[in-house]
Parts: sequence; structure tokens; C-alpha cells
Amino acid sequence: MSRVIHVAVGVVRRSDGKILIARRPDHLHMGGRWEFPGGKVETGESVEQALTRELHEEVAIEVQQLQPLLKIQHDYEEKTVLLDTWQVTAFTGEAKGREGQETAWVAVQELKNYQFPDANQAIIEAIEAAEA
Repeated sequence: MSRVIHVAVGVVRRSDGKILIARRPDHLHMGGRWEFPGGKVETGESVEQALTRELHEEVAIEVQQLQPLLKIQHDYEEKTVLLDTWQVTAFTGEAKGREGQETAWVAVQELKNYQFPDANQAIIEAIEAAEA
């Protein structure tokens, strides 16, 4: 069994209800697919600290408020990820891809039109369930 990679994931929601997604760089695992922004939790960091740091580094926003959404452990052939997913309910800044990645604000019902890594399916279902 490979080690589990702990990832902080942010479901960033704008005041109009749209959600921020970003396209993974082609050279990365699952490259070219869309994802909810975030990144690895570093040693000694809380999930909240990791998510705040990653969202600042990746998409130039400052998290003001967040709350847990769900945790998903997913086994890919080459690794296992634990997606520690949080809803970002308040932030400042204008989201943009700081690492050259494409970003988009998408309505909840449009999420299914984008190709996400398999592990993200449960996140999309949780977002849709919260809307219902």
C-alpha cells in the first residue's frame, strides 16, 4: 500500500453561487483535467493553514472563512489521496491562475460538464446535494 497523500481542497464559492475550478497542468498526475484548487498539507500545518497557503499561492485569494465539507480517500493505481475538502465561504482578492493554469467560475449545475479526476466525483455530489 502506498502512502496516503493528504490534500487540502477548497470549494471556493463566490457571492453569485459560482464555484472556482482550475485546470491541472499537463505534466502533473491527471493533467488537463479540472479540479478544485488546493494542495498538499505540509508537515506541521493544519488543513486550514495548508488550504489558506495553497489558495494564496495558486489562485491569489485570501481565505476569510471556511468550513469542512467532506473527506474522501481515493486509491489511484500509483498513489492514494485523502482529499480534505473545505468550503471557502468568504475570501478577498480576484481569483486568477498564478501558476499559468486556466481558471473558471462555474455554476453548480455546470460542474458535470467538466472532466475532473475520479476522486473529485464525491465532492461534486456533495456540492450538488448541498444545493438541493
